[in-house]
Amino acid sequence: MPRVKYRSADVDLVARMMRAEGEGEGNQGMLYIGNVIVNRAVADCLDFKDVRTIEDVIYQVQGGNYSFEAVQKGNLFYSPARENERKLARRVLENWRDHPAKFALWYFNPYGPCPPTWYDQPFTGQFKLHCFYEPIAGTCESVYMG
Repeated sequence: MPRVKYRSADVDLVARMMRAEGEGEGNQGMLYIGNVIVNRAVADCLDFKDVRTIEDVIYQVQGGNYSFEAVQKGNLFYSPARENERKLARRVLENWRDHPAKFALWYFNPYGPCPPTWYDQPFTGQFKLHCFYEPIAGTCESVYMG
């Protein structure tokens, strides 16, 4: 059973976002980005209470900006998905999760070392240039399910 309900259009959205945000980090890096996308769709907490679908996650606006910079600025996001990225997207939509993004709801690419917290949420690990953060223990149990 998939971690989140999805349509073929959602596979393309996830694939495009994974490439736009993580192509430079290879398949593994793109899978981690996909992990965060799916985690946000299943997390019924914090900034993600009203975000239930993949489309909601991709196009979520926080503080007047899209949550994912690639929606606003990314030429890669607006390019058609390629089969490799679709395959990776289906993996994360179905059940793939791995550390450091296994339970992460946030990531970013800092100009220096990863800070120990990001918006007060704990650092879980780094893959190449991206730092991953999961919710403080006890604040978002839904992200740990499935």
